[in-house]
Amino acid sequence: MKKVVLTGIKPTGIPHIGNYFGAIKPAIELSKNAEFDAFYFIADYHALNFIKDASELQSLTREIACTWLACGLDPEKVVFYQQSDIPEVTELAWILNNVTPKGLMNRAHAYKSAVDKAVNAGDDPDAYVNMGLFNYPILMAADILIMNSKLVPVGQDQKQHIEMARDIAKAFNKTYKNSFVIPEELIGKDVGTILGLDGRKMSKSYANTIPLFAPEEKLKKLIMSIKTDSSLPTEPKPLDSTVFNLFKLFASEVEIDAERRKYNAGLSWAEAKSDLFNIMNTKIKPMREKYEYYKSNYAEVEKLLAKGAARAREVAKETVARAREAVGIE
Repeated sequence: MKKVVLTGIKPTGIPHIGNYFGAIKPAIELSKNAEFDAFYFIADYHALNFIKDASELQSLTREIACTWLACGLDPEKVVFYQQSDIPEVTELAWILNNVTPKGLMNRAHAYKSAVDKAVNAGDDPDAYVNMGLFNYPILMAADILIMNSKLVPVGQDQKQHIEMARDIAKAFNKTYKNSFVIPEELIGKDVGTILGLDGRKMSKSYANTIPLFAPEEKLKKLIMSIKTDSSLPTEPKPLDSTVFNLFKLFASEVEIDAERRKYNAGLSWAEAKSDLFNIMNTKIKPMREKYEYYKSNYAEVEKLLAKGAARAREVAKETVARAREAVGIE
């Protein structure tokens, strides 16, 4: 029997290059592994903690769906769905609330961070905490357990959520009967820090990102704005520069080796940035075209999501039925 691998994708911003190499590309490659049944969902309920505008949430949800399809997600190989289309998830979350110790939630990183922020500002410790934030790990546990997930790919910073889901599953299984698969985190290969326009980690919070599907002219303008040193065109260029690090993400080993020789021999930053633009645009252009197609034909995307939701609900209904029987609700 295949193991279930599950990934949740929060629609909280326009995807950028860092998102692609850090999460999207590895997840799509994993979905091609015949050893797994892959369930990938758009976590729109989770986004309610961050986005308070209905039209913005709808727009970002569409952006995320189109992005993943454009990047190569195959809905025939992956059960691709929207979290809010699976009502059993919130039912299971409530059931799980009743076996989850409050102390476990008190240890959640996001909750502790919100409390620290309030205390440092001289406010009430819970001033920045709503129950969605506090119960966030329980909803995440429901997402994971409802699909019988065995493996959940996450970064090191998300490991705690999988540990909590595991603790909640064990608590339920001990209190009632063995209803849930015990999940494990799958920490992917570290792609390293992806640098942004200013040389810091690429992050929306630093406003230094390169949108994944930026139009060609905008992409070129952004690349030309990358901060560099003041070395002369004839001088060698550092191989730890932002420009070269981004080039390596898109290039083959042969292309990297050729570019490295140019850096060591000396070239202008304008030429180095031009090389970066050319290789980035070559690799991104086919995905950009698919992305624009899906955005213009979103009815097709909605059909794919609906099909995925129907498949996901078959699993979800069975899981919730087991949980209801275990707790004594018919």
